[in-house]
Amino acid sequence: MKKLSIIAVVSLAIGIWSCGGIKREPSRNYMPDMGKSRAYETYANHDTLKAQGIHYTAIPVAGTIKRGELFPFPIPIDKPGDTVNYIASRQVLNPLPALNADQTKEAERLYLVNCGICHGTKLDGQGPLYKDGTGPYSAAPKNLVDDPLVSVMPDGQIFYSVTYGKGQMGPYASQLSTTQRWMVVKYIKDKQLAKKSGATAKPAGNADSTKVTPAVGAPGTGGQGAQSGATSTSTKPAGIK
Repeated sequence: MKKLSIIAVVSLAIGIWSCGGIKREPSRNYMPDMGKSRAYETYANHDTLKAQGIHYTAIPVAGTIKRGELFPFPIPIDKPGDTVNYIASRQVLNPLPALNADQTKEAERLYLVNCGICHGTKLDGQGPLYKDGTGPYSAAPKNLVDDPLVSVMPDGQIFYSVTYGKGQMGPYASQLSTTQRWMVVKYIKDKQLAKKSGATAKPAGNADSTKVTPAVGAPGTGGQGAQSGATSTSTKPAGIK
């Protein structure tokens, strides 16, 4: 009986001691593996992510347009086997003006992240996935600067292809906003224009094709002409008469 009393008293003491005190700090755990997360009050205002420019949930409601964003593409995707809307997209113009240096840099970044893996950094279709047929992807992507069809493709048709996908290329409407897609299109067209300008600005030989030469009859040429003093901006390469 005496032993039972002692056991009862000790058990009661242990019970009271174990229930006493509330820990406010978590105990030390080895490898908690994210078992505990920082607690937040429901509906509490936390601007830490917004202050860092991170907006995980800032997705526009369906049927609305984000403030400062361009209007969505007015042409819907074609039905299977139809190309009416794809052809009509040729009439849609790029709403963006000429890009400044910062915008061009951002457009290049967007292209490299989303398009460069297939079309290559030089837009020549030699991205890491293909790489002259030695890459893991056997189908050759389009050469965006030398392909006779793509090099003259209007802005709207390129935008249609980027938005809805074309051939084996998937759509990028979920990865890029409307403005970002137009920036990528602008970047591609600028590269195409630069390639064409580079080809015409380097004729055969080393002659300066843009040199301004006096016209016949100009002072100092010894010739006769009705328009004395006129100049001619000849662009013919040396050796072509």
